[in-house]
Amino acid sequence: MRYKKSEISVGHIVEGAMRVLARQGYAHSSLMDIANEVGMSKGAVHYHFPTKEALMGQVLETACNAVAERTRKAWKEGGDPIMALRSALHELWQVRAELSNEARVVSDLLAQSLHDETLRAPLASYYRLASSQVEEHLRVNAEALGLRPKVSPKIIPRLMDALLDGLLMQRIVDPEAVKDEDVMQVLETLAGSLFDIVPPVIPTTPTTPTTPATTVTPAAPATRTGKPG
Repeated sequence: MRYKKSEISVGHIVEGAMRVLARQGYAHSSLMDIANEVGMSKGAVHYHFPTKEALMGQVLETACNAVAERTRKAWKEGGDPIMALRSALHELWQVRAELSNEARVVSDLLAQSLHDETLRAPLASYYRLASSQVEEHLRVNAEALGLRPKVSPKIIPRLMDALLDGLLMQRIVDPEAVKDEDVMQVLETLAGSLFDIVPPVIPTTPTTPTTPATTVTPAAPATRTGKPG
C-alpha cells in the first residue's frame, strides 16, 4: 500500500513521535512504537522517515518552533520593552520547568547525544534555530530600550539556553534545589549585566549666522557761513 507523502501525514507522525519520546525516552522507543501511536504501519512511517535519526531532526525542529511560538507570544503580550523582555525570560524557563513534551524530548536527546553521535547534528540544528529566534527578539527590544550588548549578540541566546537547560536537568534530579523565583532573579540580573545603556543622541539645531548690526553715526550739524543778518 502506498502512502501520499503529505504535510498532514508527516505532522501526524512527528506529533506522535513527540508523545512517545516524552513518555518512553529515545533509548526505549522504536519506529514501531511510533507507528502504533499514530495508527500507521511501520512501513508507512518508514516511507516518510527511513530511520529514527531522520525523524529526530523533524521532531527537534517542531519542538524548537513550539518553544519559539510561546516565547514570541510572551514578547508581544509584554507591553513595553522591559515587560516584554521579562515575560519572554519567564516563558523560556516555564516551558522547561513544566516539563512539556518538547522539554522532555530535548533534555533526553541531549543526554543521549553524549554517546550517540547521530543525535548531535539534529541537536546542533535545534540550538542554531533556537538561538536565532531569541537573538532576533533580543535585538529589537534592546534597541527600543537603548541597550547595547557588551558581548556578541549571537552568544547571549546560547548562554541563556545553556543556563536554562542545565538548571532543568538539576530541577529533574533535585526539584527542591531550583526555585522558579531564584531562576527569574538570576535571569534578569544576568540579562542586565550583558548590556550597556546607550545615551540618547540629542539632535542639535543648526544656528543661522547673524549679520553684525551696522552702527549709524549721526551726521554732524551743518556749518553756517557768512555774517548773521
